[in-house]
Amino acid sequence: MKKFFLIITLIGAFISTSMAQNALNNKAESIIGTYSGKQGDDLFKAKISQQKDGTFSAQVIWVEHDRDTNGNKLLDTKNPDKNLRNTPCDQIVLFSGLRYNAKEKCWDGTKIYDPQRGIKAKLQVEFTDDGQLKLRGSILGIGESVYWKKI
Repeated sequence: MKKFFLIITLIGAFISTSMAQNALNNKAESIIGTYSGKQGDDLFKAKISQQKDGTFSAQVIWVEHDRDTNGNKLLDTKNPDKNLRNTPCDQIVLFSGLRYNAKEKCWDGTKIYDPQRGIKAKLQVEFTDDGQLKLRGSILGIGESVYWKKI
């Protein structure tokens, strides 16, 4: 009988934890905050904020290795927009115009910029069961996911 109650308690704890984490996908504003992530071997921090029109944007606010061997600040040299190639690496806008999709319980409707490759990909964002933010970028159906942790 003790085993039965232990199993029921563990199942209840698991379900409530899963529901609590998935609840993050139920509210558009859950995405707002500062996150840490990894691009290649470099750590970075990005801030997601809500714009006046209700959409969300993300901007890099810190990069672990932000200088070249001469001590100069790294710039967004691979940006396809030549006007943005002098943007410091810790000020790059990764996406803007991200919208909450209440029906699908995720955020989508824009593209994410990958400054290491200089490309943009269709973006879909959602929280995982363990509370990480999963960002999935895809081009022509071929995609890659990265995970950010809220700090």
